[in-house]
Amino acid sequence: MMLLDGQPSASVPADDRALAYGDGLFETIAIDAGRPLALERHLARLEHDSRRLRITPPARDAVYEDLARLTADCDRAVIKIIITRGRGGRGYRPPIGTPSRRILSRHPWPGLPGPDAPLVAWLCTHPLSSNPALAGIKHLNRLDQVLASADWPAEGGFEGFMCDTSGRLVEGTRSNLFLLIDGKLVTPDLQTCGVAGIVRAAILELSDELALECVVRSVEPRELAHAEEVFVTNSVIGLRSIAHISGSHGVDVPGSAVARRIAGVLAERGIIV
Repeated sequence: MMLLDGQPSASVPADDRALAYGDGLFETIAIDAGRPLALERHLARLEHDSRRLRITPPARDAVYEDLARLTADCDRAVIKIIITRGRGGRGYRPPIGTPSRRILSRHPWPGLPGPDAPLVAWLCTHPLSSNPALAGIKHLNRLDQVLASADWPAEGGFEGFMCDTSGRLVEGTRSNLFLLIDGKLVTPDLQTCGVAGIVRAAILELSDELALECVVRSVEPRELAHAEEVFVTNSVIGLRSIAHISGSHGVDVPGSAVARRIAGVLAERGIIV
């Protein structure tokens, strides 16, 4: 199911700037028991990042109405909200006065491993492009993630970890990354690239309540070998512990107790399933 500016549609006009230039941004929202999780957090980020891209954000009432139509008959699903700059001809310069476009679509809930499954991650060879002006935004240009996902190992895995062009860890192809090192929760800073995830932000906000010292800093790949726990987060997968990091120098990750405690608090708050 897809709604284009509130109307049922199966396609997007060919002159939309999202097709030519990736000129837009998106949110992915988990629906559980017919209810959008962390909805206000998602909409606040959508509005904030739309303004960073100088795109007019959608009216909240319109988004609420679209969501109600898309979730009226479902229990669990994924809703994707795409905001584009709208129509435009050839040329990079944004047109003046063209209204932005709102696209909401509903997708089946993905098949995910069980909560105690021993998940495997790997280090991608394709790096994340660095640009502080776009850092943190969930914009439509996902070519880095597309190419990094082509590194998916033949034996399979759950997630790939991506570094920036300087070789520092930033995030997963679809998730934010946390390491527990010497009892402190560490997550890479996103000053030059990466997506500032909804679940990541919630964990940082709840650090005092969780009695955890959270540190946002540069992280080197070699630190994975010293981590007591490693986990990844996003709005659909929730919070998932990584048991093994594959590669020529494979690393087993020993624990997941802190991750389970954090996941329980997030679920109680209605942030993840």
